[in-house]
Amino acid sequence: MDKLQHRKASRRIVVRDAKGSPVPNAKVHASQTRHSFLFACGAPFLTPMLMPEVPEKDREQLRVYWEAWKELFDMGVLHFYQGRYEPVQGQTMEEPTLRAARFLVENGRKAKGHPLCWHTVDAQWLMPMSNEEVLDNQRGRIEREMTAFKGLVTVWDVINEVVIMPEFEKTVNAITRLCQHMGRVPLVKALFEKARQADPDATLLINDFNTSERYRQLIEDMINDGVVPDVIGIQSHQHQGFWGMEKLAEVVERFASFGIPLHFTENTFVSGHLMPPEIVDLNDYQISEWPSTAEGEERQARWTLEMLDYLFEQPSVHAYTCWDFVDGGWLGAPAGLIRKDGSRKPAYEALWQRINRDWRTEVDLHTDENGEVVLEGFMGRYDITCGDISAEIELSRGEDVITIG
Repeated sequence: MDKLQHRKASRRIVVRDAKGSPVPNAKVHASQTRHSFLFACGAPFLTPMLMPEVPEKDREQLRVYWEAWKELFDMGVLHFYQGRYEPVQGQTMEEPTLRAARFLVENGRKAKGHPLCWHTVDAQWLMPMSNEEVLDNQRGRIEREMTAFKGLVTVWDVINEVVIMPEFEKTVNAITRLCQHMGRVPLVKALFEKARQADPDATLLINDFNTSERYRQLIEDMINDGVVPDVIGIQSHQHQGFWGMEKLAEVVERFASFGIPLHFTENTFVSGHLMPPEIVDLNDYQISEWPSTAEGEERQARWTLEMLDYLFEQPSVHAYTCWDFVDGGWLGAPAGLIRKDGSRKPAYEALWQRINRDWRTEVDLHTDENGEVVLEGFMGRYDITCGDISAEIELSRGEDVITIG
């Protein structure tokens, strides 16, 4: 039995010449260029790469990152943390972030925004505001960002880490205070309604690192109150070691029960020493150096494939996002797929093999006497060529015939 049959489709294609006549008995080459399943990764380096004020030497290094990044991924995650995106009220990073979003789209990728509302990396200038004013600000922010990026950023983490939000004590912030005042579900409802209004075509996520029953219950409560996310986001930072297949299967089963697509939104495996198990909040682990090792890099590659192979077999999972592309990102961890000098780690090469070889379709076909072929392969975007006839198609499930020429 093919465990990946749900990732594949079969469609009839008819090839016609310039006069509209079928082209019989001709060779057709089909080459997959993108996947329907979203192989994704953080892409914050694109913003400085496209800023002319950044020194050329630095931009040259960032372009090396991009050349490696684009060989793997279908979607890039751009950062919208309010404390950094809008450090001073009304002064945003809109223009440089727009350049990065356009760049992704022009290069045939999707762009995702993360996040619109979160209690961490918050804007401290919200603190003097009343709860009502903070809510108005968050709703206004959602409308502003989603309107400005409409058609470019099509996937959004609307609100991040709601389970812990009203209990968060690390920093005093206005978002936690607002959530305490309103309650989790009313806040989520207010923000999702505004997001849906701002861009009805966008894919809207709730996202959390808490994969327990509490998150499942929150989603159930949301749905019962009429708030249905397009996607359930699941974080899986594993600085302390791989969850293991049993926990991974439990998490997928727990959230697949809603019948809503799942995105594994933030995955991390380190290629250095593992974070000590007694650390509860990963942010508490601050060290001056966290080097990658040969043994750690082999382990990172092995765990990456174990996890991704399982998730790709699950029909409920629609996306997998590597959080850091380059070592030394979040927490300074060696959690990237490439090293700071741009050299590729074993985890990168392992992903490359899966994405570009094992799970990619490239095939030669021949039209019958009616100019038709049947293309079977992994769902996604394809370049089709037949002599001097060429076209780009989307291979998805359906009964209608695709005509090219």
